[in-house]
Amino acid sequence: MIPKDIQEKEAILGFIKTTARPVSIREIAVALGIPKKENRTVKRALRSLVQSGDLFKTRYGLYGPVEQMNLATGFFEAHRDGFGFVVPDKPGERDLFIPPRKTSGAMSGDKVIARVDSPARREGCIIKILERAQKKVVGTFTRDGNMFYVKPKSRKIPVGILISPANRAGAKSGNNVVVELTSYPSAIKPPEGKVLKVLPDIVEPVHEIEMIIEEFSLPLKFPAAVLSEVKELSGEIEMRKRVDCRSLLTVTIDGETAKDYDDAVSISRTADGFVLHVHIADVSYYVPWDSAIDLEARRRGTSVYFPGSVIPMLPEKLSNNLCSLVPQQDRPTFTAEMHFDMKGRILKKDFYPSVIHSNERMTYTSVKKILVDHDRAEREKYGYLLESFVMMEELCDILRTQRMKRGSLDFDLPEPEVLLDIQGRPEAIGRAERNLAHMIIEEFMIAANEAVASHLEALELPSIYRIHEKPDPHKLDELRPIFQSFGLHFKKPDAGTFQTLLKKIQGTVEETLLNILLLRSLKQAKYSTENTGHFGLASESYTHFTSPIRRYPDLVVHRILKEALSRKKISKEKREYFEKLLPEIAAQSSKTERTADEAEREIVNAMRVWFMKDKVGDEYAGIVSNISSKGMRVQLKEFFVEGFLHVSSIPDDYYRFDEQTYRLIGRRRKKTFSVGKEVNVRIERVNIEEREIVLGLV
Repeated sequence: MIPKDIQEKEAILGFIKTTARPVSIREIAVALGIPKKENRTVKRALRSLVQSGDLFKTRYGLYGPVEQMNLATGFFEAHRDGFGFVVPDKPGERDLFIPPRKTSGAMSGDKVIARVDSPARREGCIIKILERAQKKVVGTFTRDGNMFYVKPKSRKIPVGILISPANRAGAKSGNNVVVELTSYPSAIKPPEGKVLKVLPDIVEPVHEIEMIIEEFSLPLKFPAAVLSEVKELSGEIEMRKRVDCRSLLTVTIDGETAKDYDDAVSISRTADGFVLHVHIADVSYYVPWDSAIDLEARRRGTSVYFPGSVIPMLPEKLSNNLCSLVPQQDRPTFTAEMHFDMKGRILKKDFYPSVIHSNERMTYTSVKKILVDHDRAEREKYGYLLESFVMMEELCDILRTQRMKRGSLDFDLPEPEVLLDIQGRPEAIGRAERNLAHMIIEEFMIAANEAVASHLEALELPSIYRIHEKPDPHKLDELRPIFQSFGLHFKKPDAGTFQTLLKKIQGTVEETLLNILLLRSLKQAKYSTENTGHFGLASESYTHFTSPIRRYPDLVVHRILKEALSRKKISKEKREYFEKLLPEIAAQSSKTERTADEAEREIVNAMRVWFMKDKVGDEYAGIVSNISSKGMRVQLKEFFVEGFLHVSSIPDDYYRFDEQTYRLIGRRRKKTFSVGKEVNVRIERVNIEEREIVLGLV
């Protein structure tokens, strides 16, 4: 049954959307036949709809749909210089620029309503803050005369937080502290807070990690109710209604340090092509809707991965044991069985709960040795799987070729890999390898995600899609002069243009920078109940199905698919329940994903700084990776580490930034610095506090 309050809200929202103007509470009650004694219920429903951003209440107490009042609801992304952007909830809408004086005290991550002042320039101002994202802030406690304030670590909070003497909690100037916000900033006053705790001095990288965990409010411990539920779980598998796939040759392929194995694959050849089985851990078998484990997983949204550790979405008993597809153990799975012809077209697809018995836990390195290096020892060791790996390589090549033909983008950006010593200190930072084995798993997971998404869409069921909207033409136009300075020209921002540009810059010295600039012109992928397609993959229908141990939307998609398979038709009540619940889950999951990405980036930045802190004075060869009016970012050749060289530290001339050619040009001698130029630099200063490496020119 659908709860009564949800029915009332749906009825009120439906009525208001059909009106030609904002309406009063009395008009709503009369139109819907609600008696006067039920007015409190109407007010409660309206409050909820205003809070969710579906309706806006005018200064005259009238209600109207946000989208019909030249307003946009979304999340605010702040910049350290005071301005920011509202990323709209509604797919297809462009981001809205918010100038510094029009943020109304909004902080990064806040859910807001903004008025669109200039549709052409896509500029506006925030008029209402619906939900505050920041409850706690980490920063440095500072004394200025008789005033105390905390300077936030986050670059997205450009203002200090005032602390009254009574709320210091014994903090001294220079201490790193956790502050609870007691009042939020407005257009005329800064935020205020009270010190919750003083953090230990950062003398080891582990302290830096602890501070970043505090900074992003990442949950470490699981609530008692969750641990109690986990304790009751057993590894017994109910075989009824499961397809027995234990006779299939099945392997997992993951990184060396992975412990949560979400996916396993089996492959065979047919007269027409291939049969690929993608087996995914059946987390929904252990975690039912609205259980304590489920609600905590929904709140976390995703696992967060740091060098040498992880903050999991699910307790360890589930993530590393019962759900993990460990070798030589029976495990409950959800299988996507796909039949491909020799051109990579799907001839048939089927989905079903299953049970598997993984034959081997393979690593990307091992599979590369077998297929690329033709390592004799490795091929002999896994001789019984050799035929399967050869077939996987063949099918991967076919699927990848097809994907590229339809316009899929492949940004080959290097990822950092931080190696820690026994004490948890970074001992090396290199480029993470992406080899053939990574591509095989990537292609097979994309195929499974597309197959599930198109199946659910064909059934017209409410679901969660992974969408990636088309690029904003204005953002790409801003890049045009930069690309032209490298001899690259384009006309329109479609997938074909992007693909052509990516091919042209492949292998060039400026490849990384131009890849990053192209990526920035794209919107972020996110979760949505409205399928608008995935631009980056050139996919008409895409979802996340393949990682339910570490991503909550995947678990939800499993449940919806199971519901569809278990009955001929989903009840009206169940459909309405999904339609109400899924948008909230999609928004929450997108938000937690962004937070996890930011936290992971900050950890890597911190590790880079700690790695370089004892190398002050050392000289290195490097390559200019980015240029701005402030100076240059230089990528060191010896380590996968970047530093910043300020324009004022180039001693031989005054340099200006030329936006058209993307170069620094000396005013007197006309010497230039451009992306890809080799330079010799000295490590001048390593700022642990700011997580920045400052360079000087040799």
